[in-house]
Amino acid sequence: MYPLIRNRRLRASESIRRLVRETTLTPDDFLVPLFVTEGKGIKEEIPSMPNYFRLSLDNLEKEVKELWKMGLCSVLLFVKVEDKLKDNKGTEALNPDGLMQRAIKTVKNACPQMLVMTDVALDPFSAYGHDGIVAEGQILNDETAEVLAEMSVFHAKAGADFVAPSDMMDGRILTIREALEDEGFVNTGIMAYSAKYASAFYGPFRDALDSAPVDIANVPKDKKTYQMDYANRYEAIKETQMDIDEGADIVMVKPGLCYLDIVREIKNEVEVPVAVYQVSGEYAMVKAAAEKGWLDHDAVMLEQLTAIKRAGADIIASYFAKDFIRTLG
Repeated sequence: MYPLIRNRRLRASESIRRLVRETTLTPDDFLVPLFVTEGKGIKEEIPSMPNYFRLSLDNLEKEVKELWKMGLCSVLLFVKVEDKLKDNKGTEALNPDGLMQRAIKTVKNACPQMLVMTDVALDPFSAYGHDGIVAEGQILNDETAEVLAEMSVFHAKAGADFVAPSDMMDGRILTIREALEDEGFVNTGIMAYSAKYASAFYGPFRDALDSAPVDIANVPKDKKTYQMDYANRYEAIKETQMDIDEGADIVMVKPGLCYLDIVREIKNEVEVPVAVYQVSGEYAMVKAAAEKGWLDHDAVMLEQLTAIKRAGADIIASYFAKDFIRTLG
């Protein structure tokens, strides 16, 4: 057929490239992670995440109003808990006036239409930095799931639209779903971290929340007994389908760029929205390389975000959300 068919005709100008482009990004694709801390007037930059901040509630209010004006309509809340409030059972997570509950109310009061998702895991509240209760060198599964269910109910009572269990305990989606139903929160959604891998890319995030596992005797030094082995592929489909069967409304793959094969596998298998979390290490690497002048920040950012959506992501949780909006001019 050559030269009758010349594929380059569809690449000849920016206008034709835009006209036939298969994958496009919009503000509606983004879920914006926000870190909340106690205090007032605090906007504290995270050293390992340039231009990303821990916010006190007053600045959280300002931030969500700005996000809404930019066309970003969904946030995912995380809290940095004071050390004095941490223990092995996540007691502070069940405080009706705890920081997460106040953060939810702050967002909803400031911007009632903003979709609020909340992190559900024990690591911010744990003296050991783990996503579950620790006993005799083990992370207890069923006992942890019960606490996560209680957390989820408290978040729903405060006004959360979705809870987002990030812990990777077995069976916790069903436990949470049943607890929400029993309390009448039938419309509160669940975004399950279904394929969350034990990744080295989480380091800056753990700095942000001071939630890294502690290095003491008889406590696991990593999260490999509950987060997935990054060598595994089919296990991710199994985990995801189980979460859907237990009541998850949205499923997530985490991290992003190194796991796009997993995203596509899952997208091909399921009939619920698929989220991808472009994690802190992915963000920090681009920022650091751009600061050195080694990469074009915006070009690399857009290429990575487009790759995530092209792989099948319906939702992208990303620290680049505001940077992306800025590129729209």
